[in-house]
Amino acid sequence: METQDLIKKVRKIEIKTRGLSSNIFAGQYHTAFKGRGMAFSEVREYQFGDDVRDIDWNVTARFHRPYVKVFEEERELTVMLLVDVSGSLDFGTVNQMKRDMVTEIAATLAFSAIQNNDKIGVVFFSDRIEKYIPPKKGRKHILYIIREMLDFKPESKRTDVAMAVEFLSQVMKRRCTAFLLSDFYDKEIRRQKPGSQNVTESHLERVLTMGNRKHDIVAIQVYDRRAKTLPDIGLMKVRDAETGHEMVIDTSSAKFRHAHTRFFMDCQEKLRQIFAKSSVDWMSVGTDEDYVKALMLLFKRRG
Repeated sequence: METQDLIKKVRKIEIKTRGLSSNIFAGQYHTAFKGRGMAFSEVREYQFGDDVRDIDWNVTARFHRPYVKVFEEERELTVMLLVDVSGSLDFGTVNQMKRDMVTEIAATLAFSAIQNNDKIGVVFFSDRIEKYIPPKKGRKHILYIIREMLDFKPESKRTDVAMAVEFLSQVMKRRCTAFLLSDFYDKEIRRQKPGSQNVTESHLERVLTMGNRKHDIVAIQVYDRRAKTLPDIGLMKVRDAETGHEMVIDTSSAKFRHAHTRFFMDCQEKLRQIFAKSSVDWMSVGTDEDYVKALMLLFKRRG
């Protein structure tokens, strides 16, 4: 992408997503994503009903009357965006590419984070770690992240979500809030039928469970509606964006269209079960839908 075009696109996304994070999500982000715990704020004189365990004995001895420590929520968070940059994101048949929506959602979350004085970092992943941007604060840092999301060229086209979550736990020693943004076009999801994990726990489920104990992981799925339903337009040549495999399909066949929809629904059910068992909050939004509404519902559920 030409430098001038890139700057214009970054600016356009900043204007849109910064406005959303300021006007729509103000307060909701703070409520939905808590800080690390309670931090010491100040001391004040003991009042009837105060917990004696909060008495500051050093200050009490100095002033010869009881004082207690006052604590408040430690608000500052570290927010990590785990962004899928695999080949399947370069697809869209309605309003926009999946990659474009992922970029907008990530930017909205990033601006929400800095308005709450949180640090923001990014992991770009495919079936490998493509790039790691350590957490920092500030608008300049977010604009750099957006620019990278728009112009980044991954080395691989395939997807491995579990690997990205494992990397998160390796690089982030302290607890953070991690948004996992992907279409979840992952071979582990696509090859297993719903219910199969009742026999053996899936690798992704195990990794998410362990990762979510250490961090607060939230999954955001972006999909295109053609992954769910196909139009009746006869023969059509299709290509798998991750494997490069090409084939001709007959969309005039009601049986084929039904099987296509069934496969999508099976994968969604598999995802739902994995997130439920690993206690990971998640949302799913189509490229033809309003991601703002979906995010607000997600925040409300966590509030």
